[in-house]
Amino acid sequence: MVQVNGTNRRALPPTSYLRIFEPLRAFSDADQRLAVASGRINRETMEDASACAALQRLTRPASDPFPHRHTETFRKLVTTTWDGTVNTLYCPDQLATRTILASEQLDGSMRPQLLELLVPDAARAANALRVDRQRFTDDLAHLHTRTATWGIPFGWLILVHEDDEVDVIEDGEELLASRIYTPLPQALDRVRYAAATLAIHAPEMDLLDELAALSEWLQLFDKESVVELDYGRIAALVWPDDSPHDLRLGIESLAESDMTGAAASYRRLSNRWLAVRQLARAN
Repeated sequence: MVQVNGTNRRALPPTSYLRIFEPLRAFSDADQRLAVASGRINRETMEDASACAALQRLTRPASDPFPHRHTETFRKLVTTTWDGTVNTLYCPDQLATRTILASEQLDGSMRPQLLELLVPDAARAANALRVDRQRFTDDLAHLHTRTATWGIPFGWLILVHEDDEVDVIEDGEELLASRIYTPLPQALDRVRYAAATLAIHAPEMDLLDELAALSEWLQLFDKESVVELDYGRIAALVWPDDSPHDLRLGIESLAESDMTGAAASYRRLSNRWLAVRQLARAN
């Protein structure tokens, strides 16, 4: 359990993250140098700085959420294997690319007049001139971070189990984040098993398409990578969270053709996240 000061994080909407941490060898020479330099920065210091920068972008006098001068940063994760081997893994922030993707998602979800207020055409045009096209293309092909606001996609929860390694981050008595870690091969096995079970017993579920996309995404990365499910500020609303356990039981019930058990697991899962969805609509 880690104690930090999370003032900046509390000012942002509750957001969760699914990240892939890869070995240093997975990156270019230039990125390896950036990763090692970033790795000297404490993780929570980096998270606070990231939240502060996001607030500054969102509160500019002229609406412009894009980063102007940004050097790539890398989060660092140190793991120990069963035989005592210590591995250091890295996850690039890819902020410039992720902000463009976020603005494109808004483009299809709100009225043009409101979109122009939040992400003006002038800001988009200026950002297009700043973007490194090759870097953007490379990031799209190898995006290390997925983001969700006011919730956690159920597909992400299938990747982790209740007995995986966990970090809990607190500010005094307030929960700022909970992070679950699992080796990428295990996450891939879990998502494949769940997808195969749904394909046989519940092929009409939307979750099946999500699992197929997650499986394809995980296969892009080094086999010695680690998956991190970061609840972020969502943790304050649901932690301790039994959702991974309920999803696993639901999938196992489907595999055994126990529809009553599967329905009970799904009902517990839905009820747990109902309050979060209601808060999201209220905001």
